[in-house]
Amino acid sequence: MQPKAAKGKPRQTKEQTFNKSEKQEDVRSGNIAASKSLADVVRTSLGPRGMDKMIQDPKGEVLITNDGATILKQMEVVHPTAKMLVEISKAQDIEAGDGTTSVVVIAGALLSACEVLLEKGIHPTTISEGFQVALDKALTILDDIKKPVNLEDKEALRTCVVTSLSSKVVSQNSDILAPFAVDAVLKVIDPAVEYNVDLNNIKVVRKKGGTIDDSELVDGLIFTNNKIAHKAGGPTKIEKPKIALIQFCLSSPKTDVENNIVVHDYNAMDRILKEERRYIASLVKQIEKSGANVVMIQKSILRDAVNDLSLHFLAKKGIMVIKDIERDEVEFISKTIGAIPVAHIDHLTPEKLGQAETIKEESLSDDSKIVRITGVKSNKTVSVLIRGS
Repeated sequence: MQPKAAKGKPRQTKEQTFNKSEKQEDVRSGNIAASKSLADVVRTSLGPRGMDKMIQDPKGEVLITNDGATILKQMEVVHPTAKMLVEISKAQDIEAGDGTTSVVVIAGALLSACEVLLEKGIHPTTISEGFQVALDKALTILDDIKKPVNLEDKEALRTCVVTSLSSKVVSQNSDILAPFAVDAVLKVIDPAVEYNVDLNNIKVVRKKGGTIDDSELVDGLIFTNNKIAHKAGGPTKIEKPKIALIQFCLSSPKTDVENNIVVHDYNAMDRILKEERRYIASLVKQIEKSGANVVMIQKSILRDAVNDLSLHFLAKKGIMVIKDIERDEVEFISKTIGAIPVAHIDHLTPEKLGQAETIKEESLSDDSKIVRITGVKSNKTVSVLIRGS
Protein backbone atom coordinates (compact mmCIF):
# COMPACT_ATOMS: atom_id res chain seq x y z
CA MET A 1 0.00 0.00 0.00
CA GLN A 2 1.16 3.51 -0.76
CA PRO A 3 1.52 5.89 2.23
CA LYS A 4 -1.25 8.46 2.53
CA ALA A 5 -0.39 12.10 1.80
CA ALA A 6 -0.11 14.32 4.87
CA LYS A 7 -3.01 16.65 5.44
CA GLY A 8 -2.50 20.41 5.06
CA LYS A 9 -0.49 22.25 2.42
CA PRO A 10 0.76 20.05 -0.42
CA ARG A 11 4.50 19.65 -0.71
CA GLN A 12 6.22 21.72 -3.36
CA THR A 13 7.88 19.68 -6.03
CA LYS A 14 11.45 20.38 -7.13
CA GLU A 15 10.09 21.88 -10.35
CA GLN A 16 7.86 24.32 -8.44
CA THR A 17 10.74 25.36 -6.16
CA PHE A 18 12.96 25.91 -9.17
CA ASN A 19 10.35 28.10 -10.88
CA LYS A 20 9.95 30.21 -7.73
CA SER A 21 13.70 30.77 -7.44
CA GLU A 22 13.92 31.56 -11.13
CA LYS A 23 11.12 34.12 -10.80
CA GLN A 24 12.95 35.89 -7.96
CA GLU A 25 16.09 36.07 -10.07
CA ASP A 26 14.08 37.50 -12.98
CA VAL A 27 12.64 40.22 -10.73
CA ARG A 28 16.10 41.18 -9.45
CA SER A 29 17.51 41.18 -12.97
CA GLY A 30 14.64 43.38 -14.17
CA ASN A 31 15.15 45.86 -11.32
CA ILE A 32 18.88 46.06 -11.98
CA ALA A 33 18.36 46.46 -15.74
CA ALA A 34 15.87 49.32 -15.20
CA SER A 35 18.28 51.11 -12.87
CA LYS A 36 21.21 50.67 -15.26
CA SER A 37 19.12 52.02 -18.15
CA LEU A 38 18.21 55.15 -16.18
CA ALA A 39 21.83 55.66 -15.13
CA ASP A 40 22.96 55.33 -18.76
CA VAL A 41 20.52 58.10 -19.78
CA VAL A 42 22.14 60.70 -17.49
CA ARG A 43 25.69 59.32 -17.60
CA THR A 44 26.58 61.27 -20.76
CA SER A 45 25.64 64.58 -19.10
CA LEU A 46 28.05 64.13 -16.17
CA GLY A 47 30.93 66.54 -15.65
CA PRO A 48 32.13 69.73 -17.37
CA ARG A 49 32.42 67.88 -20.70
CA GLY A 50 28.98 66.32 -20.38
CA MET A 51 26.48 66.72 -23.19
CA ASP A 52 23.24 68.68 -22.89
CA LYS A 53 19.86 67.01 -23.27
CA MET A 54 17.02 68.53 -25.26
CA ILE A 55 13.69 67.61 -23.66
CA GLN A 56 10.21 68.42 -24.93
CA ASP A 57 7.42 68.31 -22.35
CA PRO A 58 3.77 67.42 -23.11
CA LYS A 59 2.95 71.12 -23.51
CA GLY A 60 5.44 71.42 -26.35
CA GLU A 61 7.99 73.50 -24.42
CA VAL A 62 11.62 72.62 -25.15
CA LEU A 63 14.18 72.51 -22.33
CA ILE A 64 17.95 72.21 -22.83
CA THR A 65 19.84 71.12 -19.71
CA ASN A 66 22.49 68.74 -18.37
CA ASP A 67 21.26 68.84 -14.79
CA GLY A 68 20.44 65.31 -13.66
CA ALA A 69 17.54 66.27 -11.40
CA THR A 70 15.91 68.33 -14.15
CA ILE A 71 16.31 65.55 -16.74
CA LEU A 72 14.84 62.90 -14.44
CA LYS A 73 12.02 65.22 -13.39
CA GLN A 74 10.93 65.61 -17.01
CA MET A 75 11.05 61.87 -17.69
CA GLU A 76 7.89 59.85 -17.10
CA VAL A 77 9.47 56.93 -15.24
CA VAL A 78 7.12 53.99 -14.63
CA HIS A 79 9.33 51.22 -13.20
CA PRO A 80 9.30 51.21 -9.35
CA THR A 81 13.06 50.74 -8.97
CA ALA A 82 13.80 53.47 -11.51
CA LYS A 83 11.41 55.74 -9.59
CA MET A 84 13.56 55.16 -6.49
CA LEU A 85 16.58 56.52 -8.37
CA VAL A 86 14.53 59.59 -9.35
CA GLU A 87 13.67 60.13 -5.68
CA ILE A 88 17.36 59.75 -4.77
CA SER A 89 18.21 62.49 -7.24
CA LYS A 90 15.47 64.75 -5.82
CA ALA A 91 16.73 64.22 -2.27
CA GLN A 92 20.28 65.06 -3.34
CA ASP A 93 19.05 68.23 -5.07
CA ILE A 94 17.14 69.34 -1.97
CA GLU A 95 19.93 68.57 0.47
CA ALA A 96 23.04 69.61 -1.46
CA GLY A 97 21.81 71.31 -4.65
CA ASP A 98 24.46 69.50 -6.70
CA GLY A 99 25.59 65.97 -7.49
CA THR A 100 22.18 64.91 -8.80
CA THR A 101 23.67 63.12 -11.80
CA SER A 102 26.48 61.55 -9.77
CA VAL A 103 24.20 59.77 -7.28
CA VAL A 104 22.22 58.11 -10.09
CA VAL A 105 25.37 57.05 -11.96
CA ILE A 106 26.96 55.66 -8.76
CA ALA A 107 23.77 53.81 -7.85
CA GLY A 108 23.66 52.27 -11.33
CA ALA A 109 27.32 51.20 -11.05
CA LEU A 110 26.76 49.61 -7.63
CA LEU A 111 23.77 47.66 -8.92
CA SER A 112 25.87 46.48 -11.89
CA ALA A 113 28.40 45.14 -9.37
CA CYS A 114 25.53 43.45 -7.51
CA GLU A 115 24.56 41.65 -10.71
CA VAL A 116 28.02 40.09 -10.97
CA LEU A 117 27.91 38.98 -7.33
CA LEU A 118 24.43 37.48 -7.74
CA GLU A 119 25.61 35.47 -10.74
CA LYS A 120 28.32 33.99 -8.51
CA GLY A 121 25.63 32.71 -6.16
CA ILE A 122 26.14 35.19 -3.31
CA HIS A 123 22.96 35.76 -1.33
CA PRO A 124 21.35 39.26 -1.63
CA THR A 125 21.37 39.69 2.17
CA THR A 126 25.12 39.13 2.25
CA ILE A 127 25.61 41.73 -0.50
CA SER A 128 23.45 44.21 1.42
CA GLU A 129 25.51 43.68 4.58
CA GLY A 130 28.67 44.25 2.56
CA PHE A 131 27.32 47.58 1.30
CA GLN A 132 26.59 48.62 4.89
CA VAL A 133 30.22 47.90 5.86
CA ALA A 134 31.38 49.92 2.83
CA LEU A 135 29.08 52.81 3.84
CA ASP A 136 30.56 52.94 7.35
CA LYS A 137 34.08 52.94 5.90
CA ALA A 138 33.21 55.68 3.37
CA LEU A 139 31.78 57.91 6.11
CA THR A 140 34.98 57.47 8.14
CA ILE A 141 37.11 58.48 5.15
CA LEU A 142 34.91 61.51 4.44
CA ASP A 143 35.25 62.66 8.06
CA ASP A 144 39.03 62.54 7.67
CA ILE A 145 39.21 64.55 4.43
CA LYS A 146 36.41 67.08 4.99
CA LYS A 147 37.16 70.79 5.37
CA PRO A 148 34.89 73.09 7.39
CA VAL A 149 33.28 75.99 5.51
CA ASN A 150 33.09 79.43 7.07
CA LEU A 151 29.88 81.12 5.89
CA GLU A 152 31.47 84.52 6.45
CA ASP A 153 34.15 83.71 3.86
CA LYS A 154 32.23 84.74 0.73
CA GLU A 155 35.17 84.11 -1.58
CA ALA A 156 35.34 80.43 -0.58
CA LEU A 157 31.60 80.09 -1.06
CA ARG A 158 31.80 81.66 -4.51
CA THR A 159 34.54 79.20 -5.45
CA CYS A 160 32.25 76.32 -4.46
CA VAL A 161 29.42 77.75 -6.56
CA VAL A 162 31.70 78.25 -9.58
CA THR A 163 32.71 74.59 -9.30
CA SER A 164 29.05 73.57 -9.28
CA LEU A 165 28.31 75.77 -12.30
CA SER A 166 31.27 74.46 -14.30
CA SER A 167 29.17 71.63 -15.75
CA LYS A 168 26.15 73.78 -16.53
CA VAL A 169 25.17 75.64 -19.71
CA VAL A 170 25.89 78.99 -18.04
CA SER A 171 29.42 78.05 -16.93
CA GLN A 172 30.92 80.92 -18.94
CA ASN A 173 28.84 83.37 -16.87
CA SER A 174 29.66 81.82 -13.50
CA ASP A 175 31.59 84.95 -12.42
CA ILE A 176 28.29 86.88 -12.59
CA LEU A 177 25.88 84.22 -11.30
CA ALA A 178 28.01 82.85 -8.46
CA PRO A 179 27.88 86.09 -6.38
CA PHE A 180 24.08 86.19 -6.93
CA ALA A 181 23.72 82.67 -5.52
CA VAL A 182 25.95 83.35 -2.49
CA ASP A 183 24.40 86.72 -1.65
CA ALA A 184 20.85 85.38 -2.06
CA VAL A 185 21.43 82.46 0.31
CA LEU A 186 23.22 84.57 2.93
CA LYS A 187 20.36 87.07 2.73
CA VAL A 188 17.66 84.58 3.76
CA ILE A 189 19.50 82.77 6.58
CA ASP A 190 21.29 83.66 9.79
CA PRO A 191 24.77 82.08 9.36
CA ALA A 192 25.28 81.97 13.13
CA VAL A 193 22.39 79.59 13.85
CA GLU A 194 21.21 78.07 10.55
CA TYR A 195 22.90 75.30 8.57
CA ASN A 196 20.31 74.83 5.85
CA VAL A 197 18.32 77.17 3.63
CA ASP A 198 14.69 77.12 2.50
CA LEU A 199 14.98 77.77 -1.22
CA ASN A 200 11.31 78.78 -1.32
CA ASN A 201 12.47 82.09 0.20
CA ILE A 202 14.47 82.83 -2.98
CA LYS A 203 12.42 83.63 -6.07
CA VAL A 204 14.13 83.43 -9.44
CA VAL A 205 12.33 85.60 -12.02
CA ARG A 206 13.19 85.09 -15.70
CA LYS A 207 12.73 87.85 -18.26
CA LYS A 208 13.65 87.13 -21.86
CA GLY A 209 15.74 89.83 -23.49
CA GLY A 210 18.92 91.73 -22.70
CA THR A 211 22.07 89.91 -21.60
CA ILE A 212 23.14 87.99 -18.53
CA ASP A 213 24.97 91.15 -17.41
CA ASP A 214 21.58 92.83 -16.91
CA SER A 215 20.64 90.31 -14.20
CA GLU A 216 20.35 91.66 -10.66
CA LEU A 217 19.58 90.76 -7.07
CA VAL A 218 16.49 92.59 -5.79
CA ASP A 219 15.65 93.11 -2.13
CA GLY A 220 11.92 92.96 -2.71
CA LEU A 221 9.57 91.72 -5.44
CA ILE A 222 9.78 91.62 -9.23
CA PHE A 223 6.85 90.89 -11.54
CA THR A 224 7.45 90.30 -15.24
CA ASN A 225 4.09 89.01 -16.50
CA ASN A 226 1.81 90.73 -13.97
CA LYS A 227 1.70 94.16 -15.57
CA ILE A 228 0.01 97.05 -13.84
CA ALA A 229 -3.53 97.42 -15.16
CA HIS A 230 -3.59 101.10 -16.14
CA LYS A 231 -6.10 101.00 -19.00
CA ALA A 232 -8.37 103.32 -17.03
CA GLY A 233 -5.54 105.74 -16.21
CA GLY A 234 -4.53 104.30 -12.83
CA PRO A 235 -1.18 105.16 -11.17
CA THR A 236 2.04 103.41 -12.20
CA LYS A 237 4.16 104.54 -9.25
CA ILE A 238 3.31 104.91 -5.56
CA GLU A 239 5.51 105.87 -2.64
CA LYS A 240 4.88 104.24 0.75
CA PRO A 241 2.25 101.88 -0.66
CA LYS A 242 -0.21 99.94 1.45
CA ILE A 243 -0.74 96.69 -0.40
CA ALA A 244 -3.81 94.46 -0.26
CA LEU A 245 -3.38 90.86 -1.45
CA ILE A 246 -6.87 89.69 -2.35
CA GLN A 247 -8.13 86.30 -3.51
CA PHE A 248 -11.61 87.34 -4.61
CA CYS A 249 -12.75 88.82 -7.92
CA LEU A 250 -13.53 92.48 -8.59
CA SER A 251 -16.13 91.67 -11.21
CA SER A 252 -19.81 90.89 -11.30
CA PRO A 253 -20.86 87.39 -10.19
CA LYS A 254 -21.69 84.83 -12.85
CA THR A 255 -24.17 81.98 -12.91
CA ASP A 256 -23.20 78.33 -12.99
CA VAL A 257 -22.29 76.80 -16.32
CA GLU A 258 -25.68 75.08 -16.67
CA ASN A 259 -27.71 78.24 -15.96
CA ASN A 260 -28.61 81.21 -18.15
CA ILE A 261 -30.27 84.56 -17.58
CA VAL A 262 -32.82 85.55 -20.21
CA VAL A 263 -33.60 89.28 -20.55
CA HIS A 264 -36.84 90.20 -22.39
CA ASP A 265 -36.83 94.01 -22.27
CA TYR A 266 -34.50 96.99 -21.94
CA ASN A 267 -35.70 97.82 -18.42
CA ALA A 268 -34.47 94.48 -17.11
CA MET A 269 -31.12 94.99 -18.86
CA ASP A 270 -30.83 98.43 -17.30
CA ARG A 271 -31.54 97.01 -13.83
CA ILE A 272 -28.83 94.34 -14.31
CA LEU A 273 -26.25 96.94 -15.36
CA LYS A 274 -27.15 99.20 -12.45
CA GLU A 275 -26.88 96.32 -9.98
CA GLU A 276 -23.48 95.35 -11.41
CA ARG A 277 -22.30 98.95 -11.10
CA ARG A 278 -23.56 99.20 -7.51
CA TYR A 279 -21.94 95.85 -6.55
CA ILE A 280 -18.49 96.77 -7.91
CA ALA A 281 -18.69 100.30 -6.46
CA SER A 282 -19.35 98.84 -3.00
CA LEU A 283 -16.28 96.58 -3.33
CA VAL A 284 -14.07 99.52 -4.33
CA LYS A 285 -15.38 101.62 -1.40
CA GLN A 286 -14.49 98.88 1.08
CA ILE A 287 -11.00 98.60 -0.42
CA GLU A 288 -10.55 102.36 -0.10
CA LYS A 289 -11.89 102.25 3.47
CA SER A 290 -9.20 99.72 4.46
CA GLY A 291 -6.51 102.25 3.46
CA ALA A 292 -5.08 100.19 0.60
CA ASN A 293 -3.70 102.09 -2.40
CA VAL A 294 -2.29 99.00 -4.19
CA VAL A 295 -4.33 95.87 -4.92
CA MET A 296 -2.79 92.55 -5.98
CA ILE A 297 -5.44 90.20 -7.34
CA GLN A 298 -5.00 86.45 -7.57
CA LYS A 299 -5.79 84.90 -10.94
CA SER A 300 -9.21 83.28 -11.12
CA ILE A 301 -10.28 80.37 -13.30
CA LEU A 302 -14.00 80.84 -12.69
CA ARG A 303 -14.39 84.36 -14.05
CA ASP A 304 -12.42 87.52 -14.80
CA ALA A 305 -10.52 88.73 -11.74
CA VAL A 306 -11.20 92.35 -12.77
CA ASN A 307 -13.22 94.05 -15.48
CA ASP A 308 -13.10 97.46 -17.13
CA LEU A 309 -15.68 98.89 -14.75
CA SER A 310 -13.75 97.92 -11.61
CA LEU A 311 -10.51 99.26 -13.14
CA HIS A 312 -12.30 102.54 -13.84
CA PHE A 313 -13.54 102.89 -10.24
CA LEU A 314 -10.13 101.93 -8.79
CA ALA A 315 -8.34 104.43 -11.05
CA LYS A 316 -10.70 107.20 -9.89
CA LYS A 317 -9.71 106.41 -6.29
CA GLY A 318 -5.99 106.42 -7.18
CA ILE A 319 -5.54 102.70 -6.45
CA MET A 320 -2.95 100.73 -8.40
CA VAL A 321 -3.97 97.26 -9.65
CA ILE A 322 -1.60 94.33 -10.26
CA LYS A 323 -3.60 91.41 -11.60
CA ASP A 324 -3.07 87.73 -12.46
CA ILE A 325 -1.07 86.78 -9.38
CA GLU A 326 -0.46 83.03 -9.54
CA ARG A 327 -1.64 80.86 -6.66
CA ASP A 328 1.86 79.50 -5.96
CA GLU A 329 3.23 83.07 -5.67
CA VAL A 330 0.85 84.12 -2.88
CA GLU A 331 2.90 82.67 0.00
CA PHE A 332 6.15 84.30 -1.16
CA ILE A 333 4.47 87.68 -1.70
CA SER A 334 2.77 87.49 1.68
CA LYS A 335 6.04 86.70 3.42
CA THR A 336 7.92 89.47 1.60
CA ILE A 337 5.58 92.45 2.06
CA GLY A 338 3.95 91.28 5.29
CA ALA A 339 0.45 91.11 3.83
CA ILE A 340 -2.18 88.53 4.78
CA PRO A 341 -4.15 87.07 1.84
CA VAL A 342 -7.82 88.04 2.01
CA ALA A 343 -10.45 85.67 0.60
CA HIS A 344 -13.50 87.89 1.17
CA ILE A 345 -14.04 91.64 1.07
CA ASP A 346 -15.50 91.65 4.60
CA HIS A 347 -12.17 90.41 5.99
CA LEU A 348 -10.11 93.22 4.44
CA THR A 349 -8.79 95.35 7.33
CA PRO A 350 -5.80 97.71 7.72
CA GLU A 351 -3.95 95.08 9.78
CA LYS A 352 -3.82 92.74 6.77
CA LEU A 353 -2.11 95.20 4.42
CA GLY A 354 1.52 94.88 3.37
CA GLN A 355 4.00 97.74 3.19
CA ALA A 356 7.02 98.81 1.17
CA GLU A 357 8.93 101.95 0.25
CA THR A 358 8.19 102.11 -3.48
CA ILE A 359 6.22 100.26 -6.11
CA LYS A 360 6.59 101.26 -9.73
CA GLU A 361 6.53 100.06 -13.31
CA GLU A 362 9.90 100.20 -15.08
CA SER A 363 10.92 99.94 -18.72
CA LEU A 364 13.95 97.76 -19.45
CA SER A 365 16.57 98.23 -22.15
CA ASP A 366 14.54 96.24 -24.69
CA ASP A 367 11.36 98.29 -23.98
CA SER A 368 9.76 95.44 -22.02
CA LYS A 369 8.25 96.33 -18.64
CA ILE A 370 8.48 94.95 -15.13
CA VAL A 371 6.90 95.85 -11.80
CA ARG A 372 9.39 96.44 -8.99
CA ILE A 373 8.57 96.61 -5.27
CA THR A 374 11.47 97.74 -3.09
CA GLY A 375 12.04 98.74 0.51
CA VAL A 376 10.20 95.79 2.06
CA LYS A 377 10.57 95.15 5.79
CA SER A 378 11.14 91.40 5.45
CA ASN A 379 14.77 90.28 5.51
CA LYS A 380 13.98 86.62 4.93
CA THR A 381 13.18 86.69 1.21
CA VAL A 382 14.98 87.89 -1.90
CA SER A 383 14.28 87.96 -5.66
CA VAL A 384 16.77 87.33 -8.48
CA LEU A 385 16.00 88.83 -11.90
CA ILE A 386 17.68 86.77 -14.66
CA ARG A 387 17.97 88.26 -18.17
CA GLY A 388 19.09 86.59 -21.34
CA SER A 389 17.92 85.23 -24.66
